[in-house]
This record gives sequence, structure tokens and C-alpha cells, in this order.
Amino acid sequence: MPRRDALIAEFRYPTRWYSKSIATILALSFFTFVAASIISGFVVFNIVTLRSGSQPIDFANFPGHPEQISYSVASAGTRQGWFFPGLKSAPTILLCPGYGEGREELLPLATALQEQGYNVALVQFTGEGPPRIETTLGYREVRELRAALSAVAQRTDVDKSRFGLWGTNMGSYAALSLAESEPRVRGIAIESVYDRPQEMLRLLVNRYGIGSLPLLDGFSEKVFDWLNFSDAGAPPLSQRLSRLAGVPKLFIEASDNPDLAKTTARLFLESPEPKEQVTIARGNYAGMLDEEKRDYENRIASFFLANLPR
Repeated sequence: MPRRDALIAEFRYPTRWYSKSIATILALSFFTFVAASIISGFVVFNIVTLRSGSQPIDFANFPGHPEQISYSVASAGTRQGWFFPGLKSAPTILLCPGYGEGREELLPLATALQEQGYNVALVQFTGEGPPRIETTLGYREVRELRAALSAVAQRTDVDKSRFGLWGTNMGSYAALSLAESEPRVRGIAIESVYDRPQEMLRLLVNRYGIGSLPLLDGFSEKVFDWLNFSDAGAPPLSQRLSRLAGVPKLFIEASDNPDLAKTTARLFLESPEPKEQVTIARGNYAGMLDEEKRDYENRIASFFLANLPR
């Protein structure tokens, strides 16, 4: 008993070098753990909480005679989409913006596809109204895209059985995930796609310059998984690629985003035919120069014209 009491007293009030070292290590470990938890939580909160940046358009005077469509998503409320009518009974192409992007940035692409006779729907993942909107980096966005497709399919002026999808990063994840379970999707073009939302999270964490710090990368992923615990069982896209056999697919790799380019290339190799692979110098359609946008629009239009007849 005296020996045990002496040992306890030594660790409570260290006097020897080894007990002081152990106490210092324990204290540093504790504060490192607490600091990593706080920083990770703050970073993940900023990543998943976006400012609503959607800009309204004048439907009465905007070229292409767009209309507003509404659809409801469980636990997310009502969403608003923009529909650009094409030829009667033509298929519809749904455009899915990427992380932090607004649908208004895709208007030139929508116009280019509408001019080819397609109906075009612009999806807005960040919603309207509240100044800050939460994103799940793809989990909930898949359900939003499904609701948008179902809303368009209820119209009488579209082909209810044939749809095309286009998306970039988060939008491409949602598009590819939906295509794997939706037989009405007959063509899909995706740029800079990822296999799991956690992969996009790691890229966004690295933008803060803290991804290489001890514990932060793993802690950030745990915080994200906790926020999206109901979707924790969602399989990666690569597990269901076999369902896309017979569906034309265009995989676009952007050289200025090498991490997602690698993932896109891997998913291309693992996906069944028919499929195409394209590499472009610059991704992010909204940030392209005018000539780059025209080339990009022509490439997307050519893919759908060849694989999704009007």
C-alpha cells in the first residue's frame, strides 16, 4: 500500500525525470487531441455550410423562354429548378453544378444544349432563401437530383423515358450515383468525379492548408461522417458501375485538378462499355475563357447528339 501510494503521489506531483516526461507527454497528447477536434470541427463546418449564391433571372425576358419548376426533397424542403424547353417530346438533360457553384453559371451550357433541340433542366443544390445552406457533398444531392428528374418527368412536353445527366465534382457524383439506379438515364457526361464524398472532403480540407497536420485529416472525416451518419452505409460509386452497362458515358478529366482526374480515370477504367474518356486542360466550366467554353459546349452537345437522339 505505501508503495502504491508513493507511485500515485509521484504521478500527481512528479519529482523524477521519467514521471515528469510521462506527465508532459500526456498533457501534450490531451491538448493536441482537443485542438485537433476543435479545428477539424470548425473546418468541416465551413466546408459543408455554404452561402446561397443563386442569382434570379427574369423569366419573361430571358432567351430560351425558361420556366421555374418546383420539387420537394425529404428533410431538405422545396427546391427550385429552371427548365428550358426544347423540341416537343425530346429528352431532357439535367445539369448539376459543382461544389459552391450556382446554376446561373451554367446558363450558357444550357442554352447551347437547348439550341440542339434538347429540353434542359438546371438543378440548384444549395436551395433558395436562407443565407447559408448545408451540403452533404453528394449524399443528399443525389436525392435532390432524383426529385428534379421526377418533377420533369411529370411534364407532358418531354420524353418521360429518356434523360441525360451532366455534372462536375459534387454534381458529377450525384449524377453518376443516380444513373446507377435510374433506368431512365440514357446518357451521362461527368467531369472530375469522385468515388466517395469523403474524397472530396479531403481535397477541401487540404485547401485550408491543414491536411498534412497530425490527426486533422482523420478527425475531419470523422466529424463529416457523424454529420451524415444516416448515409454512412452508402456504397462507393465503383461498387455499382456494372449497372451502367449499355448506358453511354463520357468521363472528363481536368488536368488542373489532378486528384479528381486520377479518380475520374480510375472510374472510367472500371466502368463497362460504352464509354469515352477526354482530358481537358482546364476544368470548372464557369471559370473557363470564352473559347474554352465554346469548345466544351460543343464537346458535350456532340456526345449527347450521338448517344441521346432527340
